Amino acid sequence: MLAKDLISDEIPAIRTSDTAVEALNWMEVFRISHLPIVNNKEFLGLISDSDIYDVNNPDEPIGNHSLSLIKPFVKYDQHIYEVLEIASRLKLTAVPVLDYEGNYLGIICISDLLHYFAKLSAIEKPGGIIVLEVTESDYSMSEISQIVESNDAKILSMYINTLPDSTKLEVTIKLNLTDLTSITQTFNRYQYHIKESFMEYDEQDDLYNERYDLFMRFLNT
Repeated sequence: MLAKDLISDEIPAIRTSDTAVEALNWMEVFRISHLPIVNNKEFLGLISDSDIYDVNNPDEPIGNHSLSLIKPFVKYDQHIYEVLEIASRLKLTAVPVLDYEGNYLGIICISDLLHYFAKLSAIEKPGGIIVLEVTESDYSMSEISQIVESNDAKILSMYINTLPDSTKLEVTIKLNLTDLTSITQTFNRYQYHIKESFMEYDEQDDLYNERYDLFMRFLNT
């Protein structure tokens, strides 16, 4: 997906003739902390709520104030990953989108971006999560996939995180099964270090109850 596909149809840009109070009202309506200032199609910069709080007379037009505006933006055909990177690095709640002539096209709200990544990561789908810790030299995506699929499961999403000051990787796997027992056992047989695993609560409760019942039956024999 590209930046142009997530441009909001609702969040307006403000003009230099708008007041700081009007800008703050729009921020409260859309629950964001940044708004673009645009005259015609020219993007002048992002104003934040902290900028507005520093304004001496918030009822005057924004153009009357001396503001040190930041000017982050993405082009309309940049990948969503690049939008997320700039939003994360600059701690933005909204990212402006421009064309190659520098014309303002719209803005991407961080909440819409996170909602998209939730779908992309299969977070909304039921399933368990396994976090492996492996050395870089031992990492094999094909082997991990083979272990999962040998247990009649599918990988819905997988992310790799490099651990600081280490040669190890943290591999997070989202699966389409909630009962991870057989899969974790197989990973253990292949001598993988399982750092964490998460089942849905109902599945975990059923598993613990089943094991408790088996243990009690063993004691009563």
